Amino acid sequence: MTKHNNCRRVVTPNWNEKSSHITPEPVFNDRRKIIKALGLGAIGASIPGYVQAGLFDLFGESKTQMPFVTKPLSFTKNSVFTGDQILTPEQKVISHNNFYEFGTSKTDPIENAQGFKVEPWTLKVEGLVDNPLTLDFDALSKMFALEERVYRLRCVEAWSMVIPWVGFSLATLLKKAGVKTGASHVAFETLFDPEQMPGQKSRLMGGGIHYPYVEGLRLDEAMNPLAFMAVGLYGKTLPAQNGAPIRLVLPWKYGFKSIKSIVRIRVMDKQPPTSWNQLAPHEYGFYANVNPKVDHPRWSQATERRIGAGGIFSAQRIETQPFNGYGEQVAYLYKDMDLSRYY
Repeated sequence: MTKHNNCRRVVTPNWNEKSSHITPEPVFNDRRKIIKALGLGAIGASIPGYVQAGLFDLFGESKTQMPFVTKPLSFTKNSVFTGDQILTPEQKVISHNNFYEFGTSKTDPIENAQGFKVEPWTLKVEGLVDNPLTLDFDALSKMFALEERVYRLRCVEAWSMVIPWVGFSLATLLKKAGVKTGASHVAFETLFDPEQMPGQKSRLMGGGIHYPYVEGLRLDEAMNPLAFMAVGLYGKTLPAQNGAPIRLVLPWKYGFKSIKSIVRIRVMDKQPPTSWNQLAPHEYGFYANVNPKVDHPRWSQATERRIGAGGIFSAQRIETQPFNGYGEQVAYLYKDMDLSRYY
């Protein structure tokens, strides 16, 4: 809303642009050449204005970004979560992932997140808690003893990895805040910063998601020992493209539930909205438990491609396990539930 006072003011017509706002001629000409080379000149008039704007932004002058730097962490290894599985090579973990805030292709995150800033950072834990918390960047890795857990990651797109995460139990954090009686769910929210996260600038460029990205769990799911707050992987702080500085890891659920770059956790007395469930509820349920018997509407979930040292398309095809193989730890949470309905 525009504020007014009693003084008369001269209104400058919006077609009178300041000279500082005018696109330099060389940049304009370069963009024209690019569009002509792509064969878009003839159809330019038929492309909606907002699409053209997004398209032109792709050809803007590139900004020099400092490489994102990770640092070693001090932690102990949790022997319960080691196993004998072959780890996915670190380079694959940091270069093949989904983080639509930085773009929708698998390589967009590592390419577009290099200049991402995690200091300063604030994570708030609020809502139905006795002791609301505001944690800065240092507190995320120093308030709780860190441990390494090797978890399987199963993407809803039917590929999987095995990753050594470093962090602490989500339950430990919630207990620190003190969950109040009557609480039933926990909501999570990703940082909203379109300047740093280009996919957030428009739903067209960000996979159709309405940002900021939000996720949620039932309280008993959040308090399960498997629910993990990761601040690192492979012994170092998280790379930006993997959710720096702190993210959730839920190994028995599809990967999109493991929300990245979290700035807010809110304890609630009702089920919170979640991003993919809002976008396509017939495809992405609130629970998102790995279930080989419930297919995605567009592909089977019975098997998965385990990404290893070779190329993506040479990945081994293996059978998917219920709850991603963690049924012993979590199946009791869904006793007597129709998992084909509550998917």
